[in-house]
Amino acid sequence: MPAGLAARRLAVHLLAGVLVHKRPFDRVLVESFARPEAVALDARDRALARTVAATVLRRQGELEHVLMAFLEKPLPADSGYLWPILLTGAAQLICLAMPAHAAVDLAVETTRRDRAAHRFAKLTNAVLRRVAERGPAILGSQDRLRLNIPDWLWQRWSAAYGEETVRRIAEASLKEAPLDISVKSDAQGWAERLGGQVLPTGSIRLAAGGRIEDLPGYAEGAWWVQDVAAALVTRVAGDVAGKAVVDLCAAPGGKTASLAAGGARVTAVDASAPRLARLRENLQRLNLVAEVVEADAAAWSPGRTFDVVLLDAPCTATGTIRRHPDILRLKLPADVARMADVQRAMLAQAAALVREGGTLVYSTCSLEPEEGLLQVEAFLAERPQFARVPVSPGEIGGEADWITPAGDLRTLPFHSPLEREELAGMDGFYVARLCRYN
Repeated sequence: MPAGLAARRLAVHLLAGVLVHKRPFDRVLVESFARPEAVALDARDRALARTVAATVLRRQGELEHVLMAFLEKPLPADSGYLWPILLTGAAQLICLAMPAHAAVDLAVETTRRDRAAHRFAKLTNAVLRRVAERGPAILGSQDRLRLNIPDWLWQRWSAAYGEETVRRIAEASLKEAPLDISVKSDAQGWAERLGGQVLPTGSIRLAAGGRIEDLPGYAEGAWWVQDVAAALVTRVAGDVAGKAVVDLCAAPGGKTASLAAGGARVTAVDASAPRLARLRENLQRLNLVAEVVEADAAAWSPGRTFDVVLLDAPCTATGTIRRHPDILRLKLPADVARMADVQRAMLAQAAALVREGGTLVYSTCSLEPEEGLLQVEAFLAERPQFARVPVSPGEIGGEADWITPAGDLRTLPFHSPLEREELAGMDGFYVARLCRYN
């Protein structure tokens, strides 16, 4: 097999898993990397395959724009994985600056080995050679941000945040995220050991790359992976030491770990048995304790109330595109209303779990108002026994522009600017803190 071919074929397989079979990229990665042919690959080849596929997911709009300039007619339905092959080839040429001869030749060979696409090997060769020669010039006059963000998302973000802000959101969302970790103690010491830096919020930020499991402190459970914005959710809950806290939709367990490390008596609830298995593994590695319950948060009635109820609700996750670029290709406009209905039911159930004088923290990693501010405003309008408790920047180590006029936390992907551009940014989260008074 030609050098580099296995990595390119794996990249095509990963991309097809998302674009053709409509499956989440993370799930495709886990399952594909567990296959014998992927296990046999060098770690660098697996990393290359992931990088190529993720690059296409982030920049599919501009890649399609270039490819369509050299295709006289749409590809037939029975062309196998030809379209993912062309996209991965174009990404190597335009986005990753790989040598043209290698990228084209390996794409042609990948086409030849695809049962349904093999008859298009000459087309692959011709199209990608033109992409290499003329692609950059074609894109030179294009608005790449506008090409890569689906129209429905761009229009939503423009309406919610304004044109200037939406461009900053889009630019930040299309970059790969660095690695953020939360530590049980001694953040500065671990930052020095890991070669990272302590952010004002207390998280440690590292450059992305390499196996997380190989980093110092992972095996002994000194820290866990958690985006800086996600780590703020439990900060909003305040001092939880000694309090009874329930973490609804808890898996894979980053917030449960934060609460347990803060001294809370935590009950972690989630409907997914496989995800709860991962949560248990994480708690065991971290040497932290929580009661784990498999249940649907929208219907769970334990017959008791809690000092703090944390609902990090399932959502469209449009604030996490940096880490999950498949969101750009899999989510649809109807998903916003569908998830808002799910959140409404979960919030109603969560409210019943809050004791008098207790706190309800609601969060989503979505940029959509229906899943954040509008959800909370509707909740408060129907429940006069609850009131908003504004979040201050100082209590979370945040900036003033992370706080909405109403006092909620609203992070955006371009927040947390740092001198090194590749280390900047954070997930887009909405967090509201509500108190039950009677």
